[in-house]
Amino acid sequence: QVQLVESGGGFIEAGGSLRLSCAVSGSFLSINGMGWHRQTPGKKRELVAEFTDRGITNVADSVKGRFTISRDNTKNTTYLQMNSLKPEDTAVYYCNAFIRLTKFSTTSSDYWGQGTQVTVSS
Repeated sequence: QVQLVESGGGFIEAGGSLRLSCAVSGSFLSINGMGWHRQTPGKKRELVAEFTDRGITNVADSVKGRFTISRDNTKNTTYLQMNSLKPEDTAVYYCNAFIRLTKFSTTSSDYWGQGTQVTVSS
């Protein structure tokens, strides 16, 4: 069973930094894309940053220059370094991964973590 576990969220003052981690565990063949999204109450979940299966990195304009996505393939982990945090960055942050389970899988399946709360005070 594949699981994604996020960590690193918390409460921080505006201007501060946090680093989120998302580790993928379980049995699978490959990870073909990973990303971070966020959601606030009453709003749709929005993309923050991602690595696509074609090796392209996408970063939302609202966080460009402040947030950096990275990954450690040896640890099946992706990170989101968040600098110069603003109150409007307050949200639950979710990671997702497109995972190919076995060599017989014809497509990748989209898995999500449980989310981690980030609260930025003004």
